[in-house]
Amino acid sequence: MPTHQQKFELFRILHQRPGILVIPNPWDAGSAKILTALGFEALATTSAGFAFSVGLPDSASAITREALLENARSIAEATDLPVAADLQNGFGPSPDTCAETILLAAKIGLVGGSIEDATGDPQNPIYELNHAIDRVAAAAEAAHDSHFLLTARAENFLYGGRADLDDTIRRLQAFAEAGADVLYAPGLSDLEAIKKVCASVPRPVNVLMGLKGATYSVAQLAAAGAKRVSVGGSFARAALGAFVRAASEVKNQGTFTYANEAISHAQVTAYMSNPK
Repeated sequence: MPTHQQKFELFRILHQRPGILVIPNPWDAGSAKILTALGFEALATTSAGFAFSVGLPDSASAITREALLENARSIAEATDLPVAADLQNGFGPSPDTCAETILLAAKIGLVGGSIEDATGDPQNPIYELNHAIDRVAAAAEAAHDSHFLLTARAENFLYGGRADLDDTIRRLQAFAEAGADVLYAPGLSDLEAIKKVCASVPRPVNVLMGLKGATYSVAQLAAAGAKRVSVGGSFARAALGAFVRAASEVKNQGTFTYANEAISHAQVTAYMSNPK
């Protein structure tokens, strides 16, 4: 089993080498084992996928830091790959809380994670820029003392009325100056916006795929300048979509044809029996 230091060094190299890193998002230990067996090079947790798996909405008010980190720990222990975590908004407004969240994440074996500039308050959804910078700076200091790669997220495009590309770029540039290792603006509107972000910032950029609307291939995203691609909660939603379709077929039609598309018990057992 690789050490934390070895996993961190590998994760860092994956962001520095030529080409693009595809980093899918398991929501539990079982999905992490499957993604590992399929040959991915690193994994990242999903707060949405975890929340749905325990019957909660995806929000900082619904998920405790302890519960999210326990889920991340189980994923990290299920694989020998580097694992980063979706740490939501750091679980508190203060820079010190963000730093503490990073230290706790590193302590359980994670080698990376993201902090959002979203407040969790629908009336005031994004932190004021200077405060957001202070939060990233504190998180970055903790990360760099802990063999941990920090991703800073600018959330403008996930909130109605805030799809301001210039402001998003200003935020990402400031987060890079504050010490973030990777930059991330989920929900960018199109490939041109992705190209502009990637050309405007001095750090690797993560792009989110799996949202409804326009989709781009890994090759297109690489050509646009992206360094990393994640899928957020979309794999978990895809699994839940298959579950709902199967259950609806049985309830509404009284048939069981969904079983033709289901993965076999033997296949699942083989994935779960694979060594890390």
